Amino acid sequence: MTTPKVCKDCEPGSKRPAPNPGPRCATHWRDEKKRRSTAAHQKRVQATYGLGDGTYDTLYAAQGGKCAICRRATGATRRLSVDHDHKTLLVRGLLCRPCNNLLGHARDDPAFFERAKSYLETPPAQAIGSWYAEK
Repeated sequence: MTTPKVCKDCEPGSKRPAPNPGPRCATHWRDEKKRRSTAAHQKRVQATYGLGDGTYDTLYAAQGGKCAICRRATGATRRLSVDHDHKTLLVRGLLCRPCNNLLGHARDDPAFFERAKSYLETPPAQAIGSWYAEK
């Protein structure tokens, strides 16, 4: 019979099974995956946007831990995207995926948002039918 693997991160004498790579128990493997994910994310934003160690976290804290536009998304499930100006390549802030996609579709054109504001304030359907006010 083979001896069961024990977690290399647990206290000596622990009998927690270690079925995960390392070998690690489920708790320590979850911690290791999070550490690796964070390290990979830092490396990616450094290489892509030039953000140094901790700059993403500093920007995240400066925005109150929320998307700079919608102020709802926190990045808890999916990290906020680094938004940058495509002309100057300068980082502007952190956005959730939908807000970042909205800016991409607008092609960073402020007039797009002026038209969207006008559309929301006075929808075209309002101008053509009396039925609009009935609803």
